[in-house]
Amino acid sequence: MKRFLTLLAVVLTALMLSGCKSGRQTKLLPNVSGKAGEIVVVIDRDNWEGECGVAIREILGGDCPYLAQREPLFALANVPPGSFNNMFKMHRNILILHIDPAVRKEGVQYRRNQWAQPQVIAQVDALTAASALAVIRKEGENLAEFYEQAERDRIVANAILYEETSMKESVEKLTDGILHFPSGYKLKKATDGFLWIADEKQYTIQAVLMYRYPVTGGDLETDRIIARRNEIMREQVPGMFDGTYMTTSAAVAPTSRVLRYHGIDFVETRGFWEVEGDFMGGPFVSHSFYSQDGKDVIVLEAFVYAPKYDKRQYLRQVEALLFSFEWKNNEK
Repeated sequence: MKRFLTLLAVVLTALMLSGCKSGRQTKLLPNVSGKAGEIVVVIDRDNWEGECGVAIREILGGDCPYLAQREPLFALANVPPGSFNNMFKMHRNILILHIDPAVRKEGVQYRRNQWAQPQVIAQVDALTAASALAVIRKEGENLAEFYEQAERDRIVANAILYEETSMKESVEKLTDGILHFPSGYKLKKATDGFLWIADEKQYTIQAVLMYRYPVTGGDLETDRIIARRNEIMREQVPGMFDGTYMTTSAAVAPTSRVLRYHGIDFVETRGFWEVEGDFMGGPFVSHSFYSQDGKDVIVLEAFVYAPKYDKRQYLRQVEALLFSFEWKNNEK
């Protein structure tokens, strides 16, 4: 018994020492604060009200595209440098304007998890307000995407943490890949070559549609993507009444751009959906790409229906799930 107690003491001491060593090497950070889609902008009042502030509001606080009502891309909260205390340092998204004649290199520093986690910080370093404005305008697209991707990463991390796995087999069978859905999402419809997965509440619908079709040539051009979409929506997504079905609104022309993420090249298409013969509608975004064997086009589409509410955050939440896609044989 004495020998056992001695051995136990040695093991516990080793574990304590290991924990202390690990504690010295690993920086434990508190969780971030602040609302999703919000950015704290650390900038003095003169520059906030001047050209630098105007540029920041245009880039990060401008209208989000393809929403029925005007909604900003991000909500911006100005904090003067003298008031930037520990409370604000815990925020999820921070933009710091650092203007100093002693700055050695002008540009933007991108950092993560400096004071909290999962946190992102962009710091604009410049010698003067004029050069800061030039940096902001040059890096505008990167700044917006930096914060957008941070919001996506948090949503996907939450989806994985609280994952609903009941649709995993169906998704893999259709796409040869994996898509992560948080709890609340359920399989609404499954047919040959088509899946409809949605989180439906009393006043909101967040849904992902997945479908594939054979390659015929020119399939990733915007007009072909929309033509195929309309064919499939008419067949697979009926409205509430007989003879009604989802289609693409012609009121505002959809737009596309080519992106690459997780090693996959895809065409992102944004537009409005509506129900033919009814008054339902809302925004959608889709990712179209070739199957691994190159024989089919696979489409992942997110859409939102929230007539009583602002839609930016609802769309951001479901759109982020599309970015969780990866081929099954690349799963980590």
